[in-house]
Amino acid sequence: HGRPELECRAANERFSQLNAAHACLREPRDRLRHLLELETGRKPSDLQEIPDALANLLLEVAALCREADGFLARREAITSPLLRAQNFEQAQQWMDRLSQPQKRIAALQAACLARLRQLDSTWSEAGDRKSLLLELEQICRQLGFFARWEGQLQERVHRLMF
Repeated sequence: HGRPELECRAANERFSQLNAAHACLREPRDRLRHLLELETGRKPSDLQEIPDALANLLLEVAALCREADGFLARREAITSPLLRAQNFEQAQQWMDRLSQPQKRIAALQAACLARLRQLDSTWSEAGDRKSLLLELEQICRQLGFFARWEGQLQERVHRLMF
């Protein structure tokens, strides 16, 4: 405050850059994408190919979200406060059901992060990083899948709370 406009603009620009850098480094997936871009000189591909090991989990999450959406639509159609209160127990059961795949996703995400730490410890000694970079891209994509699926489940949980 009280500084010349040019100086204030420069300070705001520096603050914006620091904020963007912090946002990038805060999330493991974004940090990994940034590393891959620095190493390869290009953004990692965002192939939407889901590994076979995760396909069943995706199908489970999608089906559960559709079912939860059906319950939420029926609940939102109810106008009577008494009838809405009776749905509280069902909403709690839905939150419990949604928490199961959330726990599995969290475990898979933790495994990816553990593997990422292992790769980090071997990074500086690796002569040919090509295979490491491919694995890092795969981990980056998996973290993206997990973030999207977790977001879909969490959105339903939030809607069930109210």
